[in-house]
Amino acid sequence: MTSAWRRAWPRIRHWLYWTHRWLGIGGCLLFAMWFVSGVVMMYVGYPNLTDEERLAGLAPLRFEQAAVSPAAALVALNAQPPRRMVLEMQGGNNPEPVWRIVDARGGRHTVSARDGHVPGPVDAAQAEAIARAFSGRAGAHWAETLERDQWTVPQGLDPLRPLHRIEVGDAAGTELYVSSRSGEVVRDTTRSERLWNWLGSVPHWIYFTPLRADPPLWHDVVVWLSGACIVSAVTGIVIGILRVRLRRRFRNGAVTPYTGWMAWHHIAGLIGGFFVLTWIVSGWLSMNPNGWFQRGLVDAAVMARYTGAGTSPFPWPPASLPTGEGAAAPREAVPLWFDGKPLLQLRDAQAYVRVIDAATGAIASISREDILRAAPRLRPGSAVTQATLQAREDFHWYGHHRERIVPVWRLQFDDPARSWIYIDPASGQVVGSNDSNSRLRRWLFNAAHSLDFPWLIQYRPAWDIVMWLLSIIGAVASASGVVIGWRRLLRKPRSSALPGAQRVLRRS
Repeated sequence: MTSAWRRAWPRIRHWLYWTHRWLGIGGCLLFAMWFVSGVVMMYVGYPNLTDEERLAGLAPLRFEQAAVSPAAALVALNAQPPRRMVLEMQGGNNPEPVWRIVDARGGRHTVSARDGHVPGPVDAAQAEAIARAFSGRAGAHWAETLERDQWTVPQGLDPLRPLHRIEVGDAAGTELYVSSRSGEVVRDTTRSERLWNWLGSVPHWIYFTPLRADPPLWHDVVVWLSGACIVSAVTGIVIGILRVRLRRRFRNGAVTPYTGWMAWHHIAGLIGGFFVLTWIVSGWLSMNPNGWFQRGLVDAAVMARYTGAGTSPFPWPPASLPTGEGAAAPREAVPLWFDGKPLLQLRDAQAYVRVIDAATGAIASISREDILRAAPRLRPGSAVTQATLQAREDFHWYGHHRERIVPVWRLQFDDPARSWIYIDPASGQVVGSNDSNSRLRRWLFNAAHSLDFPWLIQYRPAWDIVMWLLSIIGAVASASGVVIGWRRLLRKPRSSALPGAQRVLRRS
């Protein structure tokens, strides 16, 4: 150690302790909350209407009533080729098939497939009737109409607001949210979900309605709070290493100079400090600070060239109307194109998928050669270097808290971004993509934050045991820090001629 460094070290050490102490007082509260709420989130996710729940609530499609073709529905809206179109039944006092249309800007529209009219806003009485048909509960009743509440804050619901909240009246305390613009049921919650989310997602994501309603403000609050906690964790790890003695121990034979809560904080922090830091840094990265992890997407024009959408009118009605009884009856129909060929994707109440050739009524058949012939249109000027029919999930294509299509074609391109594009072999549709940037984010956030390695999550409860163990260690380190910080705040100031770091040195 040079003489200059030796002279500067006491002052550096003083500021190291000072920074950790005062950032840690608030930071440990956040850490403790994040560890406890993170365990809750392992088992109870944020309320969301899953595809399975939505399809189970829809009535079987009545194709014989769907006289309006996809092209005619777009004409009724004076709309450009959409991002997505779905035919489904809209319940209520007068059930009818409707086209649900998502335009290129994300706007949501509804057109009657019976006569082509564009329905007006859905009032409370209509929303109540829709919810009764969806839930099968005659006692479902309207509670209020709102712009947003705690369970509808995500910006993805903005095109559907205002929302009608409907109390279903079942033992689970289910509430449904019906869009006043489209008549869609867009969210459901239960009493249990709402309770556990106050202990899980809401505090973990700092997801309080007034703050989350302002996305830029919410983003900045989370980024800066996480950044301060990173500094607290780093300084704590450094101090923990400086204060531990594994060989030349302290007078009582201990590896730490502290006792009581300070000893718990020191030892738990040393054992779990790396994971505490890993989790807080990965959580900070999940907010994509400075836009470091922007991903190149396939734009609408490129996608249209790939699918061949709009090259000819979509045949309507389809050549062969699909049938089925009970849960096997189609609940939704999605018109698709692949390489200029019209397809109809059908899903029943159990989310089972069938894809038929809309022109012939036969089950669609898409070969490897068909996909490889069309694929270069997705990345003009680049070539497919590898095409793999992936039969199982792997590190980059996995479900955990969401469904993934398998088998799936993985196409690797030689473009500058080193893109991987995933293609559904049944329909030829793009179902996912990543590039070198997003694959790096997969390591830095998903793997580091959720420990969702395939070899671990496929053998639960191994994943649960690891997450619980690390969370308990982190919670002990954080809770002891909260106690220490509280006692520090209550302590009366004492005058001393020595800086804090020097006093610590004298005591050891």
